[in-house]
Amino acid sequence: MTLSSRTILDQDLAQLKDNIIRLSSAADESIERAMLALQNRDVALANQVVADDETINQIRFEVEEKALQILATQAPAASDLRTVIAAIHLAIELERIGDHASGIARLVERMEGEDEIDTLHKLPKMAKRARDMIRQGIDAFIQADPELALNMIKRDDKIDRQYNKLFRESLEEMKEDAYIRRATFLLWVGHNLERIGDRATNIAERVIFMCTGEFVETPTTLDA
Repeated sequence: MTLSSRTILDQDLAQLKDNIIRLSSAADESIERAMLALQNRDVALANQVVADDETINQIRFEVEEKALQILATQAPAASDLRTVIAAIHLAIELERIGDHASGIARLVERMEGEDEIDTLHKLPKMAKRARDMIRQGIDAFIQADPELALNMIKRDDKIDRQYNKLFRESLEEMKEDAYIRRATFLLWVGHNLERIGDRATNIAERVIFMCTGEFVETPTTLDA
């Protein structure tokens, strides 16, 4: 590859990474606003989250189009090729994270006629942890840092434990008929957040492959 070709490829890769950052930011904002809509029972904000999901979809397509353009015109190899392929996978995961945020917003719409929610259990903490995981996964991608990605994966167990606790608490609430519908909605919110954590883990695993060229069995931790 000539210097000129290398320069063009570097510029294309930089643009690809910029688009991943844009997509990640959009997905993160969608989670934040969906949870804010839930906490405030703000149906108008929830409707906006659902409507804005199309923007996330569009950025995903932009990432894929850029990646295909690089593959077709630059013929990247080795680590450059893995970076392009990783970007495609990350775009898919981030777009689906946006879908989960939209799913939470749709639940807010369905809860409009419900009584006031006196507790959201562990949901705000789950959302914060999930958002932190996404940011760390994207940082690992931008910095090509497999250790950062691996450290992020270890955090997924905490989201799983928080969801399991939410599940048990919700079952207790369901013993009273008046709370069955509300507890079910909150369980669905928790499930969406748990799946966001799983998709963040998928991002980290793809970053590790990008950096090392190997698929590894990523360990998890049960530490609190």
